[in-house]
Amino acid sequence: MPIYHTLGTIPPKRHTVFRKPDGELYAEELVSTEGFSSLYSLVYHCHPPTIVKSLGEPYSVEPKIAREKHLKHTSLIGFNVAPEDDYLKSRKPVLVNSDLHISLAAPRKSMTDYFYKNSQADEVIFIHEGSGTLKTGFGKIRFGYGDYLVVPRGTIYQMEFDDEKNRLFIVESFSPIRSPKRYRNEYGQLMEHSPYCERDIRRPADLETIDEFGDFKVLIKKQGLMYPYTYGTHPFDFVGWDGFHYPWAFSIHDFEPITGRLHQPPPVHQTFEGHNFVICSFVPRKFDYHPLSIPAPYNHSNVDSDEVLYYVDGDFMSRKSVVKGQITLHPGGIPHGPHPGTVEKSIGKENTEELAVMIDPFRPLMLTEDALAIEDESYHKSWQINIK
Repeated sequence: MPIYHTLGTIPPKRHTVFRKPDGELYAEELVSTEGFSSLYSLVYHCHPPTIVKSLGEPYSVEPKIAREKHLKHTSLIGFNVAPEDDYLKSRKPVLVNSDLHISLAAPRKSMTDYFYKNSQADEVIFIHEGSGTLKTGFGKIRFGYGDYLVVPRGTIYQMEFDDEKNRLFIVESFSPIRSPKRYRNEYGQLMEHSPYCERDIRRPADLETIDEFGDFKVLIKKQGLMYPYTYGTHPFDFVGWDGFHYPWAFSIHDFEPITGRLHQPPPVHQTFEGHNFVICSFVPRKFDYHPLSIPAPYNHSNVDSDEVLYYVDGDFMSRKSVVKGQITLHPGGIPHGPHPGTVEKSIGKENTEELAVMIDPFRPLMLTEDALAIEDESYHKSWQINIK
């Protein structure tokens, strides 16, 4: 999200002498994306961020593909993913392609004995259940039900949970996560017709400089491998920073829906975009107000993209037997639409209380072994009717 932000103490000019009270220099670090051509921040450390004490043997965390090619409407019962104590071990990739990985997680414990850095992907962590604090060198962000946490690649972080009941829906994007281009002016500001604005963005606060030597374990993910690093200084030794590259939060409850006299297409719900996919938010809203409108969505042929819907809460007029945490995948190549009887039932309804996250990827998604373990194998038959 291109908003300039700064915390802590920084020098008046970039790349100039900046000393500690004892006369020693602070260590400046440029954290940049897409080379030197996109968003970046300048960080000032108590010590150089390069003091590696040891490097462990990397191990694979590559998703295990179980169904590479398919043409089947699929439903996954997300809350059937069993809770686990460890944050990283609890993350189960279920739908993946070369642009993004979608995972479910139910971590019980906070990250206390290690730190984590995803060096290959931006992460969008949707908080379905639970609350806590995202801790980084850039500062802290409190989170709760309905929050999207956007963690740019290269950010070392810890998740601190308030209790053991947590459910997360996670998107790893191998391209930068941004607000939709059509909602930004030429200067990057969100325009008047955008469904959210800069006031809704929560940026890091409460910068705490931790100037400590020791053994600090950082697990770094790259190219499907996890590299165990041990650094000699605390990763959160930022004394100050400024720029456009940092973690931020946005609540789905702050998304203001765009409505009309007739049914609006899914792009009006778009919240974020990456390369070859979009993320949308379906929120409580007034239904269409043409006197003859049909609020239920029409049948749709996915020609160029898959469609993923993650059900969060509320009543979904176009679906029967929906449960919290359910994921539906409607693959490109075949039509999908409302379940039998739901179109007629929707006529005359004035609003909906549904809450969901939708992802439209433009390359086909593959299902993992973790996905098949929670699949409702009969979902593709849920449109059947009695034919005379």
